[in-house]
Amino acid sequence: MEKISIQDVEPGAFGRDIDRRGLSEPLETGDVAINRYRLDPGERFSGGMHAHMDQEEVFIIVEGEATFETMDGEVTVGENEAIRFAPGEFQSGKNDSDGDVVAFALGAPRDSEDVRIPQDCPECGHDNLRAIPGEDGFDLQCPECGTEVEG
Repeated sequence: MEKISIQDVEPGAFGRDIDRRGLSEPLETGDVAINRYRLDPGERFSGGMHAHMDQEEVFIIVEGEATFETMDGEVTVGENEAIRFAPGEFQSGKNDSDGDVVAFALGAPRDSEDVRIPQDCPECGHDNLRAIPGEDGFDLQCPECGTEVEG
């Protein structure tokens, strides 16, 4: 058993200035990624529209109201509601309201290694590119032909 105080976990969001607290490491989870977010009005869960090809994600809104953009349009998720995205389903969430949003994001399996963005490859036309973590954000690569595109 592992028990932590969420307030004792240092926030960090890959260079972005939002309150994202990674709980997986302190809880020593092996199979599920857990992140707690507090978003001010206008802040986003992630940098933009993306899909985890190898992970399903569930967002549980415990305070406020979040708006998720999908390839089919927008979905509003309110307090005490949850939304699930299957592997390969493109989404991006944000706080489009006037108040704060507090939410938990769960991902399984824990480590996602195949993140895609819905952008066409300039070489072969494939409809999404793989986001590869780099020193200054993400580099993009076509999963079909291997073409590298600046992110």
